[in-house]
Amino acid sequence: MSELNQEERAGLRWLACELHTHTQHSDGRHTLLELARSASDLELDCIALTDHNTTSGLLGKEAVEQETGIRIMNGLEWTTFYGHMLVLGFAAGNYADWRDFGPQDLAKGLREVRAIGALAGLAHPYRVGSPMCTGCYWEYEIADWRDIQFIEVWSGTFPSVSSSNQRAFALWTDVLNQGYRMAATCGRDWHASGSEQEPIAVTYTSGTDPFQAIAAGAVSVSMGPLLTMEASVGEGRVYLLGQTVTVTDVSTEVEIAVQLDPDRRKAKWTLPEQTLEVKLVGNPGIVETIQLPLGARQASVTIAVKDVTWLRAELYGVFNGCRTMIAFTNPIYFTNGD
Repeated sequence: MSELNQEERAGLRWLACELHTHTQHSDGRHTLLELARSASDLELDCIALTDHNTTSGLLGKEAVEQETGIRIMNGLEWTTFYGHMLVLGFAAGNYADWRDFGPQDLAKGLREVRAIGALAGLAHPYRVGSPMCTGCYWEYEIADWRDIQFIEVWSGTFPSVSSSNQRAFALWTDVLNQGYRMAATCGRDWHASGSEQEPIAVTYTSGTDPFQAIAAGAVSVSMGPLLTMEASVGEGRVYLLGQTVTVTDVSTEVEIAVQLDPDRRKAKWTLPEQTLEVKLVGNPGIVETIQLPLGARQASVTIAVKDVTWLRAELYGVFNGCRTMIAFTNPIYFTNGD
């Protein structure tokens, strides 16, 4: 539970992050400095450097951070024949090896990831694999989803229209429905600067530490305006993304407020005049639909949370010439305390 007043909630900081990038130290075409400069031009706050199976590209990152103002998170893309995994947030000098792991050995690899204090997430799990992209398609057996902290459900540019991303989004939904608490992120898989021909999605993390926010599920993803959601139960009890609402009466009604911030990165995306649609989606399916005129910043609705174990917001509208999902939040969770 978070006892935040209105002023404190309004002051919550959301960092615009790109969590999947490459430099010349693997198959990227830019240096870390060029990457960070481009990130600054795109009005990002943070990037994770995730070169394939190497951390050498992080050398000199402090100087790059100081010059560009872009925070750089330590990371790598654990790249194998059976799948790619993003490993984020480890301390300098640490590394998780993968070379002796077969498709049944993922748990061993994840123990190594945990040992260096990192987060592990599936990268583009349904992208076309070999021979076009060796190991891009996820084939590892996952014995326990609690060993995975997040799924990159949107990959590439204009990600919402990709069928492989739609499958990844459905996988995340299925994992949530199984009772696991799993964060969802996006990643451009950024290899070259100056190649912004299609819309770019951003992972927004709440607070000052992206690592902690991803671990807590305090994450929202958007190609356009920043979409957030909160739940209010009774007077003064406000719950934010990733938090758990405990209710003693399964028929308790909860006020759900969704917010749109059209000022974040507003020079980097456009929306035609329209009425947007916010769907509140949970384990029962679509729980409620809210019509939101363009320019509106907030709307709220009261719902009964009987049988609801998790709830997220999804924003739909015409974007880049087609009707599509524009943004989504990570869930708020519900329990009766049993």
